[in-house]
Amino acid sequence: MADLLPEQIPPEQAEPANKTTSDDMDVKIVCWPPLGQATTVISDDTSGQVQFTVLLEHQASNDNPNPEVVLWHNHNNSDHWNALPLQPQDDSNVPNVPSFGSSTRHTKRWFKASLEGTPNHSSTVSFTLKYRLNASKEWRWIKDATGIRDGTLHCMDPSNFIVDKPQASKTKGFEHFFSNTSSDIKITPEEPETTRTQLWSLTTSVASANGEKSGYAHHRLGKVEKATNWFALVRLWSPWLAPRQGLGEKFELDKDGVLLSFLRSDGLHVVCLAISGVKDVLTTFINDGDGNMEIKGRNDRDEAGTSTVLVAVAEDFERAESAVMDHARKVISQYASTAELAADTDQIKTLTHDKVKPEWLEEWYDGLTYCTWNGLGQNLSAEKIYTALDELARHNINVTNLIIDDNWQSLSSGDSQFRRGWSRFEANDAGFPGGLKTTTKTIRNRFPNINHIAVWHAILGYWGGIYPSGEIAQKYRTKTVEKEPGVAGGSFTVVTADDAKQMYDGFYRFLSSSGIDAVKTDAQFFLDLLDHAPDRRHMITEYQDAWTLAHLRHFSSRAISCMSQFPQALFHSQLPQNKPRLLVRNSDDFFPEVEASHAWHIFCNAHNSVLTQYLNVLPDWDMFQTSHSWASFHAAARCVSGGPIYFTDKPGEHDIKLINQMTAQTVRKKTVILRPHRVGRAMGVYNAYDAKAILKVGTFVGMQKTGTGILGCFNVSQQTLREFVRLEEFPGTEKGKYVVGSFCSGRYSGVMSRESKHAMVVLELETRGWDILTANAVRSFTWREENIQVAMLGLVGKMTGAAAVSGCDMYIESNGRLRIWVSLKALGTVGLWLSNLGRLSVGENFMVIIFGQPIPQHCVTKADSINREAKNNAGVLQIDVERAWKEMELEPGWSNEVSLEVFIG
Repeated sequence: MADLLPEQIPPEQAEPANKTTSDDMDVKIVCWPPLGQATTVISDDTSGQVQFTVLLEHQASNDNPNPEVVLWHNHNNSDHWNALPLQPQDDSNVPNVPSFGSSTRHTKRWFKASLEGTPNHSSTVSFTLKYRLNASKEWRWIKDATGIRDGTLHCMDPSNFIVDKPQASKTKGFEHFFSNTSSDIKITPEEPETTRTQLWSLTTSVASANGEKSGYAHHRLGKVEKATNWFALVRLWSPWLAPRQGLGEKFELDKDGVLLSFLRSDGLHVVCLAISGVKDVLTTFINDGDGNMEIKGRNDRDEAGTSTVLVAVAEDFERAESAVMDHARKVISQYASTAELAADTDQIKTLTHDKVKPEWLEEWYDGLTYCTWNGLGQNLSAEKIYTALDELARHNINVTNLIIDDNWQSLSSGDSQFRRGWSRFEANDAGFPGGLKTTTKTIRNRFPNINHIAVWHAILGYWGGIYPSGEIAQKYRTKTVEKEPGVAGGSFTVVTADDAKQMYDGFYRFLSSSGIDAVKTDAQFFLDLLDHAPDRRHMITEYQDAWTLAHLRHFSSRAISCMSQFPQALFHSQLPQNKPRLLVRNSDDFFPEVEASHAWHIFCNAHNSVLTQYLNVLPDWDMFQTSHSWASFHAAARCVSGGPIYFTDKPGEHDIKLINQMTAQTVRKKTVILRPHRVGRAMGVYNAYDAKAILKVGTFVGMQKTGTGILGCFNVSQQTLREFVRLEEFPGTEKGKYVVGSFCSGRYSGVMSRESKHAMVVLELETRGWDILTANAVRSFTWREENIQVAMLGLVGKMTGAAAVSGCDMYIESNGRLRIWVSLKALGTVGLWLSNLGRLSVGENFMVIIFGQPIPQHCVTKADSINREAKNNAGVLQIDVERAWKEMELEPGWSNEVSLEVFIG
């Protein structure tokens, strides 16, 4: 339970907590609303009831005939806790809720109860559970058994906060949400793009720079009134963002924040965004010793500057965040249209129109990529690359893209990478004796499946900048700059801002002539590490623009931006939508040897995507190794990320099965990833890393009502977790009916819609456990005078197989047959969920046609398992399109896709 004063503790908890018993090991409890998390409940104006559902599972035994569960809560009186016995449900009232991942050897007992009375909309309700298996057993508190803290309910009255234009009089002032705000902050109401939202723009002054020293300012934003939970994205260190979470009104950050969100006791969300990159001002959030938020500004110009912060309030986090991000884009576009950037803006538009074709970028985004970094190490050579590619080919892994990572360049000598400078464009002689062009020519001749070859370099040349005596320094003007103290601190040589465009044009022209058609540009945060104000104002924006123009002109925007989550890049280069989407690294590195890093890596990426989903980027969750002990965990996360997939295996160390679950082969024998249409992001932003809650990463494929909602579910804790996963948690499932499927178990629920109280499944994940759940849209037809329900699943056996579907149509023909047409971007086994499959015969009721030809009957089968929870004839029809394609010796036509027709009659 929560930390309560002694007089507030219920009598049963007055004694010290007992240790975990053998009974605890045999009992599984799942509760809705969930324990350990904050849940907003929309209450009606009459009853105000909040219904609790609990599933208790225990090993069958004659000693456990009548288990009991009691809800303890402080409803209607925060200082006093009451017991509410939950009522066991008989067989007629047991909800049809399937379990994924949990043991079937346990007996299931369902319990329900309702908190009566109108909730207090200005305070939260805390609750927990205790249970015993029979009257002779001791009562056990759920926190003692699992370590999961109290749940909290935020009861929202939907009529309490309406700010649509017809009811504008009900809007509340800024002071209703903030206290102790400094009077020197100018607060201006703005018109939000989202409905039922209030939006303000806050501006504060920042002192001018004085010589080499930047100007600074701190302004007190104050505290969010009635805050119960908060979430922040902070600058972990200069190149990266990372999440932070906390409880209560006291706000405390260990790093500078960029995005903040507060959940209030009335269920409203207050989102704050600090804008940077406008007129050389960097703006972040910090806090003082009393828990007040402060706006921190750094100004690199010789005249006074302005920090800008946006604040939105709405009934859900996504709506409020969308409001501040949309308005931030307006602020940035107004700045980008000024005279000093007009020339670059016009060039970007021209290059985007002339040089970049959408289909080219789709090929770049969706290709399976091999990166040399962890797999081949820093002592890189052309021969090592050939060996690695030979091993991939020997295992029939046909990668589409190759990234030649660090240490191909010609560098000066030095005792560390931060002391080595870039000397010339050509590759180093020791590792690439024939030069870069010879290497790329050899690769393309020996491995024709590789479409794109990228090389790594740092934004300022190399980690140690430019070698002062090298060819590059002789050709372009250079200067010595100072970086802030630290690992990468000190002075080094760089090409001046005035020559940055010429240098990048010359470098990328050389790369293109050498057979390179993509780049990975790293260490971009070095621009923000510059210590002196004149260097910062001359270089930060100029280098970003020089790089953008160069990769658009020479590589059609096939570029990866890395170590670039510093605020000026987020807003100047990544937020505007005047150019193609860029691949941008979304978090700190994948560290294969650091055991504690793997779960955090996924947690961090999922929460960073809460912000980066609004940028004009595809978040890149970094490379990983398929032969690693955490490989499937990482693979599943990459599949639901909505971004690219890179792997960096050591030669010959590959998990072919795992790679096949992530990818598929096209009709032209290219290996592609199955990338969802939306960026995957954390669905519960206020759940901390140690909250003992399943991390859910939500994304979506297709169109509303006919598409597929996807939840990547990951256990980042050190214990087994089990939760109800509700249909409403899947993106894109606002309307319609769905069947929910589990990738790991291959099982499916019955049909459900959000209107049902039991539109949910039970998910259990062990430590390191993961699953990918899909909510597949169901279509209903009257066929043979009965109702038949159908869901297109995409390619089964693939983690995000729904993303293989590029088009689907279903209808009843005039002759009474049900016709299903589907177009696929890759080959594999198509799955069709049918409500009456158990009553149908594959040979008598189905015909499948590709290119006008019926496929062999043995390529169409029923899946082995019929869903036991559904207690009907529902099941999955599997159509092995890949096998049929090979056996029928089909050839691709003008299209890269394959279409098939399924007739049920």
